[in-house]
Amino acid sequence: MALPHAQSAQVVSIRPLGAVLSQTQSYAIIKAQQLEVIRVVLRAGELMRQHDTPGEITVQCLEGEVEFQLDQDVHLLRAGDLLHLQARAPHALRAVHDCSLLVTICLQPG
Repeated sequence: MALPHAQSAQVVSIRPLGAVLSQTQSYAIIKAQQLEVIRVVLRAGELMRQHDTPGEITVQCLEGEVEFQLDQDVHLLRAGDLLHLQARAPHALRAVHDCSLLVTICLQPG
């Protein structure tokens, strides 16, 4: 069952999942006209194949560790790290340890 998206002015927790991380699936927190916010959950060793987004994105690591691959560069994101990408930048992810990420996507590129 999908979780309902947050409504305008609704408070939503993005705290680390801790003990329930291994039982949680990725889900969209907000889906609005210009913005989408997603909690991405990856298990250790899990891959998210190369893809891109139509608008700019930010990726904040809430817990765990993930390798963020951009062309030949690999950035290790740990809890508290934030990465910004321009629109259409091809990227892939590989979880080093179980992790959860807060991904914000601009749906209407400027």
